[in-house]
Amino acid sequence: MNLVDSLRRLRTDRIDLLHLHRLDPAYPIADQVGALAQLQQEGKVRHIGLSEVTVEQLEEARRTAPIAAVQNLYNLAARDHEDVVDHTAAHGIAFLPFFPVAMGGHAGLDSPVGAVAAELGVTPAQAALAWLPQHPPSLVPIPGTGSAAHLAENIGALGVALSADQFNAPMQPGRHNRTF
Repeated sequence: MNLVDSLRRLRTDRIDLLHLHRLDPAYPIADQVGALAQLQQEGKVRHIGLSEVTVEQLEEARRTAPIAAVQNLYNLAARDHEDVVDHTAAHGIAFLPFFPVAMGGHAGLDSPVGAVAAELGVTPAQAALAWLPQHPPSLVPIPGTGSAAHLAENIGALGVALSADQFNAPMQPGRHNRTF
């Protein structure tokens, strides 16, 4: 399916934010981003986003076209892209962490996240989501949901405020504590 088919199915003339999901190492970044820039010049795309990129790849892409957003895996357990979070914040680029609610042992009821959740009277998922707004305002989580109840739980995280101690508590062993 091509973009014209997508536009027709969506009943719109333009996609406001089109992400290039994972760069193809077989092609130069300039060619890939250049194709999106062409769609932008044609008015079919308003803003260009990238997914799963490093700071170096982002900067190479920005030499071809303005980049409005980066969507990388980022949560309490997967913090390998903190340099990208910092870089996007410094350059006015939105950072959209996907899979922002980390699951697994560190997020269980008897984990550091679970302990913070219990102190606040919220679910571990809400505590994990509440951790993200403590970062730059350019960081906008995109939690998935499959039900109205799960959506309500995610929205409930907006009212959760972490103290500085609670913000630092969920850090994983071997990771540095940091606040923004």
